[in-house]
Amino acid sequence: MREAGLEKIKENICNQFQIEGKVEKLIRFGNGHINDTYQMICRRGNGEIRRYILQRMNDEIFKNPAELMENIANVTAFLRRKIVERGGDAERETLTVIRTVDENNFYTDKNGENWRLFLFIENAFCLETVRNPEDFYNSAVAFGNFQRLLAEYPADTLHETIRNFHNTVSRFSDFEKAVEEDICGRKKEVEPEIRFVLEREADCHVICDALKSGRIPLRVTHNDTKLNNIMMDSLTGKGICVIDLDTVMPGSALYDYGDSIRFGASTALEDERNLDLVSCDLELFEAYTKGYIEGCGGHLTKEEIRLLPMGAKIMTLECGMRFLADYLQNDIYYKIHRDRQNLDRARTQFKLVADMESKWERMNAIVSRYL
Repeated sequence: MREAGLEKIKENICNQFQIEGKVEKLIRFGNGHINDTYQMICRRGNGEIRRYILQRMNDEIFKNPAELMENIANVTAFLRRKIVERGGDAERETLTVIRTVDENNFYTDKNGENWRLFLFIENAFCLETVRNPEDFYNSAVAFGNFQRLLAEYPADTLHETIRNFHNTVSRFSDFEKAVEEDICGRKKEVEPEIRFVLEREADCHVICDALKSGRIPLRVTHNDTKLNNIMMDSLTGKGICVIDLDTVMPGSALYDYGDSIRFGASTALEDERNLDLVSCDLELFEAYTKGYIEGCGGHLTKEEIRLLPMGAKIMTLECGMRFLADYLQNDIYYKIHRDRQNLDRARTQFKLVADMESKWERMNAIVSRYL
């Protein structure tokens, strides 16, 4: 955005929130693809700097900002109480929602755009990729700790910000519809990939059926457990805060665990065209499994732990299924930067699923050590 645009935001938006000090500077911040994010730098009367994160929320993806922000406000308030009880620093260990001057969780401007403000977490950083097993282990402990702190939160009171987000039964149905409609005439070229998904229909029912029957509990889940959604302490390198809570919803701990493995334990980029480079790194798989279970602090049930490998497989299959469905529908959901990128993304996920299946006994043996 041009400087004039930033000045307009400073003038019309920033002072709608209960900030400390006078706004000195507003700059674009981060590399997120969903919301527009800015760092707001304020100076207090005593000369100290106070920084914030200002975001314009994406209303194309999140249709109900009031419900989304109610989820975030309630979950972070619960986390703050738990962190304070443990003697922690709530301003660094969870997001702090800054209320508007009208005591709301977000501000709607005259154009109908929705804005929110968080306190900036100082002396911390995010990682975009796994540098070593220790990074992955630390992120697992952080996500597990997030699960542990929220173990007593009534998950069924949360809104679904994206309906059926990880409902793999529903996702499979959507996939079948995309195949049947074949609106771009691409079906013929991807018959092996379609067959790969259809042969694994039963897998798509495992977590949904376990939740429905009560074999595993409904939990508060983050649903976007990439490495860059953890703030790492600049001094210790350990995870201190889980961020990007837009998709916090009721679900299964297997969703969060599984998506982390899908993203972080893969040996290749998500759109890698050389499938020989794609596999599940069992050293990283074990590091994350150990960290996640430790972070959860005994709050996972034995059945949840037993199903962890299935969580990894199903979340990877679901992601591939969604990439392939989007390719069949002319790339309407996921942004692409070259032709057939969504097809390449789907193929990497399916190769990762196949590799997990070839390592299934070893994955289960790793997990069984923690039962």
